[in-house]
Amino acid sequence: MQPIYLLIAVMLIASCPTLAQHENHGGGGHETGNREAVGGGYIPRGGPPAAHNNIRRPVPQAQPQQSNDHASFRDHEGHPEAPHVHQNGEWVGHDWGRGDARFHLDHPWEHGHFEGGFGPRFVWRLGGGGPGRFWFGGYYFSVASFDVGYCGDWLWDSDDIVIYDDPDHVGWYLAYNVRLGTYVHVTYMGR
Repeated sequence: MQPIYLLIAVMLIASCPTLAQHENHGGGGHETGNREAVGGGYIPRGGPPAAHNNIRRPVPQAQPQQSNDHASFRDHEGHPEAPHVHQNGEWVGHDWGRGDARFHLDHPWEHGHFEGGFGPRFVWRLGGGGPGRFWFGGYYFSVASFDVGYCGDWLWDSDDIVIYDDPDHVGWYLAYNVRLGTYVHVTYMGR
């Protein structure tokens, strides 16, 4: 009978680091007290739907600010002024750039396709750099120049991100910050 208790004890001890990782998500989330909270470790099951397939598209309060060409996506009190994902899976701001010439790339996939894994099964820890060039797991990316203002609070050497395919903009991916619940458009720069 003792070997079974030993096996149970080993399994419990082995599961403690996993539980610890998911109990404290590092804070930084933007709580609203409802199911539309942002950040705090929430990871969307999938990327945004293609904008042309949306029956009801959320319309962010996107208005260019005076000092730069960025839009505000604060749709609720306490939410960030950046594209973000509600904890109910709603991608706020994704359809904002549809038809925008800034999303056109003369050479999409110039450095190949990212093949490291997409979605919630592949959470990547940022390894360094900054918006112009950052990396994780030997993969290199660059934030779109028009989205740089939305990632000023990212921790480039320790935040966890998830990469999603962008269904509306050829050559772009979406890098979702798990701690903050915000995302930016990125291009793959290779290995």
